[in-house]
Amino acid sequence: MTLSSAPETADVVQRELRGNVLVVTIDHAPVNALNAAVRRGLIDAIEAADANASVRAVLIVGAGRNFIAGADIREFGKPAAPPSLPEVCNRIERCDKPVIAAIHGAALGGGLEVALGAHYRIAVDGAKLGLPEVQLGLLPGAGGTQRSARLIGAEAALSLMLSGRHVGAQEALRLGLVDRVGQTDDVFAEGLAYAHELIATHAAPRRTKNARGLADKEASATAIAAAREETQKKSRGLLSPLKIVDCVEAAMNRPFDEGLRFEREQFLECRESPQRAGLVHAFFAERETQKSPETRDAQPRALRSVGVIGGGTMGAGIAVALLDAGLKVTMIERDDASLERGRAHIEKVYDGLIAKGRMTQEAKARALQHFNGDTKYDALADADLVIEAVFEDMAVKKAVFAELDRVCKSGAVLATNTSYLDIDEIAASIARPQDVLGLHFFSPANIMKLLEVVVPARVSAEVVATGFELAKKLKKVAVRAGVCDGFIGNRMLAVYRAAADHLMEDGASPYQIDRAVRDFGFPMGPYQVIDLAGGDIGWAARKRRAATRDPNARYVRIGDELCERGWFGQKTKRGFYRYDDGARIGTPDAEVESIIDAERKRVGVTPRTFTDEQIVRRYLAAMINEGANIVHEGIAQRPLDVDATLMHGFGFPRYRGGPMHYADTVGLDKILADIREFAKDDPRFWRASPLIVDLVARGANFASLNRAA
Repeated sequence: MTLSSAPETADVVQRELRGNVLVVTIDHAPVNALNAAVRRGLIDAIEAADANASVRAVLIVGAGRNFIAGADIREFGKPAAPPSLPEVCNRIERCDKPVIAAIHGAALGGGLEVALGAHYRIAVDGAKLGLPEVQLGLLPGAGGTQRSARLIGAEAALSLMLSGRHVGAQEALRLGLVDRVGQTDDVFAEGLAYAHELIATHAAPRRTKNARGLADKEASATAIAAAREETQKKSRGLLSPLKIVDCVEAAMNRPFDEGLRFEREQFLECRESPQRAGLVHAFFAERETQKSPETRDAQPRALRSVGVIGGGTMGAGIAVALLDAGLKVTMIERDDASLERGRAHIEKVYDGLIAKGRMTQEAKARALQHFNGDTKYDALADADLVIEAVFEDMAVKKAVFAELDRVCKSGAVLATNTSYLDIDEIAASIARPQDVLGLHFFSPANIMKLLEVVVPARVSAEVVATGFELAKKLKKVAVRAGVCDGFIGNRMLAVYRAAADHLMEDGASPYQIDRAVRDFGFPMGPYQVIDLAGGDIGWAARKRRAATRDPNARYVRIGDELCERGWFGQKTKRGFYRYDDGARIGTPDAEVESIIDAERKRVGVTPRTFTDEQIVRRYLAAMINEGANIVHEGIAQRPLDVDATLMHGFGFPRYRGGPMHYADTVGLDKILADIREFAKDDPRFWRASPLIVDLVARGANFASLNRAA
């Protein structure tokens, strides 16, 4: 027997009376997102159940592959249509008949909040439950903070919400998020059987708001205080994480209805925050970067075994990333001693994870079963993909590729991890340029999420698609880049770091610049990053470019002066900072400031004072202007590709959405005005990008280019 639904909700929320159980099926392809019609359909179903004396229980299930995957992204940024999700969850909880949520696939965000509003929950294997709103600058706003804390306790609820992680069915059972795990993966049959069992035992509605997870006030208060302290350290500058802690504290100290009101106030504040817009942009940008013309039109090649040339820090990190993805890895080094050092680098990474309790010895042994090393290129005869990670020198790279051209099978993808060199030149040096690709990893390669897939002129589409497929296997954010010196990220880095050097020579100390940049939201300032990476790396790149550098362009020698003294940063215990006694955090160095003063006198600069706000404006204007040039020249497909690159490779604060999104929030007219003002002092460096000039003239912004793409 089917109970009628309103026409506008009948397609997405269906009701059927199976004996004395009203089965409510959410069928809103592709993921059963909670749009207005679904929300209305759920309320109508509960109203129908309460009004029908023959209904003894209600079973809520999802059609397709998910229970409810969360909010409908198509409603983001639009006025909320009634009913609200809090109304839905509260109405489910008020139902006079037992309501059972049968969960398979995703029950995330609002989907889990609906399940928490139900009286009983059953999950089947393969289910994913979570409250990941923090990743979008939000918090669970439909009772999620109040019900989860009451159901599973403050510590577990805070861990779930602050991490945004998903838990499987068995962990959900251990936490108390669900009451049982089905014996089969037939979620409908399992849910219906559970409903009949509850009816047979005369089970009453069991409302989550009355659960006793917060009964131990002392333990709850301790967990909340610990979470607050940890969040203040780890989530500096972010709004929603601390508000989640506040909401759980409200759940402990306030009546349920008052806690719901408090939660909603905090949710709405987060929703209106620029951080939410920035994080939502980041969320979509990370997904859009995976799309390129090649991935639409070509299939990737097989990826089972991968060769890595070079066992240094970068090569070892790449090898670990590949091993973690379950791929077979063969490392090539020039001699046995170098090969042994390469393996030791890999083992050091795994031993560090073991020491932190994030890996077991058994897992390390399993990973290393897929690792082999050799000193002869012939060992790569069957490799599907080879990634070279050798010294950044064109002659060295070409020699490696000549060997790969000789030994690798037809159809093998030959990739270079170069940071700056011309991949078109490398490709032209061998007989199969169509197989040559840039795969620019960022160090440490097993941790950093960014992978620039650099597309030379003669590469085949399926090779590019293979690069994106590799990124997917490695769980990295892939960004398509064209060939130029530095591609997207390092090309921008050179420009905005030059802007920082100009500021330093003009009067700001490196320590003030670092502080201002950190206060904006970067994890480290530019001079801290130089010391961490090693000042000699940038020094080598500057020496390589010296022959082609514009002799009339401004060039700041302060970094070179430090390198000439052998001060390369942390590894030499001195750089821009001092690292006495092996310290990881540097202290300002008066001798460095003396060197800076001497350089100012040498070039005739009278130092002036900058505020932190002036520093940040110049630093970001240089970054944004070069990002616009990169889009204008087609090196990046869209502004969002620049955003993803800077967020995942260079620490741009994710909650600000990347430099191009941030520029839109400031206003491109203001960015252009700043550039033109700065150009009065240095017109050669501060040349406004034609793209910014054009967009301002048209009253458009970078986001319009993302939409057009």
